[in-house]
Amino acid sequence: MSNTYSGIRESRPHTFNDCGGSSRELSSEFGKRCLKAADRTFSQGLQCQQINSMSALMSLEEAVFIAHSPQGCVGCTSMATDIYRVGQAHRGVKLIKNPRIIVSNLDQRDIILGGEGKLKEAIEYAKERYHPKLIFIFTSCASGIIGDDIDAVAREVQEDSEALIIPIHCDGFKSKVCASGFDAAFLSISKYILKGEKLPKQEGLINLFAPVSISYKDQLEMERMLGLLGLRANYIPFFSSLESIKTIPAAEASTSICKVFADEFMKELWENYEIPFSHTVMPIGVRNTDKWFRGVAGLFGKEAEADLYIEKEHARILPEIEKIKQRLQGKRVFICGGTGRSFAAAALIDDFGMELVGLETPTYDDDAQTDIEYLYAIHKDFIIDIANMQPFEQINLVNRLKPDVFIGVPVWSARLGIPTTHVLDMKRPTMGYDGILYLGNKIADQIENPGFNKKLAKHARLPYKKSWYEEDPFKFIKPLE
Repeated sequence: MSNTYSGIRESRPHTFNDCGGSSRELSSEFGKRCLKAADRTFSQGLQCQQINSMSALMSLEEAVFIAHSPQGCVGCTSMATDIYRVGQAHRGVKLIKNPRIIVSNLDQRDIILGGEGKLKEAIEYAKERYHPKLIFIFTSCASGIIGDDIDAVAREVQEDSEALIIPIHCDGFKSKVCASGFDAAFLSISKYILKGEKLPKQEGLINLFAPVSISYKDQLEMERMLGLLGLRANYIPFFSSLESIKTIPAAEASTSICKVFADEFMKELWENYEIPFSHTVMPIGVRNTDKWFRGVAGLFGKEAEADLYIEKEHARILPEIEKIKQRLQGKRVFICGGTGRSFAAAALIDDFGMELVGLETPTYDDDAQTDIEYLYAIHKDFIIDIANMQPFEQINLVNRLKPDVFIGVPVWSARLGIPTTHVLDMKRPTMGYDGILYLGNKIADQIENPGFNKKLAKHARLPYKKSWYEEDPFKFIKPLE
């Protein structure tokens, strides 16, 4: 990864983040390599890579996180902080604590004269107050524009510091694909913690990479399934530690719960440490859970054991899924989520006999093309919006398509009175075989009890004129010259 990949997802061939239209037309153009790069002439907010870098690591034990940025840049950490606090409660922690976040608070003067002095002060403050093992420094748009040399600052301070100081280059303007933030974090982990040092292999140890948006129930389910194959999970980096990260090279194999989380890092682990990996799908829904589990089993030659387990699980859950299907058959659904999770959820709804009418996801690439081609076998043509956020397009599409339920971050669509549920649920199960049952019942309950959203629609206004709903939702997407 450090030798072959820049950490910017747009640098990968055939990666698009600004397009929309018929799924069949987009897929056909992409398959012929005729899909043209485009940009939005109007944009309503992006999720930047800095927050993904921070959220990926914010639950690490004995760590301090310094955002070398203006104060506003850490506003988005409120969600990751909430997840961290809830995660502690779910794991039986009695004294709940916040992550240790320090912001260097760059201001107008620093933009002109540089902010390295403030960064040094923040590092010294972190050492004196917390005595951590790890200090992560996250760049921002502001520090990147200034050109502050955080690597030089880290080297200088490291000389008399017991804590390991790790710079992470996640300037928000470098990439419009927010998953680049994950890559920036792993690039630094590789450079400053692993350092190419190889370890003796631990039999049955597998690296299980998990982002912040995985609930504790999901973690337990994934670890349980791996345990059935005689495997022990090194669950990283969420609720992990420095020692667990240092153990990465000792694993016999790697896999990821999320399709776009650590995918590039797993390639590096194969190239540098000869650790094979499974990169299939996110284990949401029957088909995807089967595929994810068989992918891991194949790394260890345990396909027969996996098939036996899958057979038993199908016997247990398929009758229950059939009951849920009776409540959801024929319901029309719009899905919004990350690249891995949105396509996984689109496969999930087929378990319940639902119809996919629209899908919003941040990136279209070769992996997405594979998922789209699979979805053709189970769904008719549907609308795709390739967008990092852009709620104005989502609301136009949802209002136009009028689905029976919206699956995804519900803030905007709930105000249209449409039943909504969350597939990015960091507090409840969504994955594995038990997660299928929970999600199905949750979706059905929302459709059958839409009162809250209907009342919300009467009292909460969306910031769009009526004329916008009559416009082409993709009118601001223009091909690059």
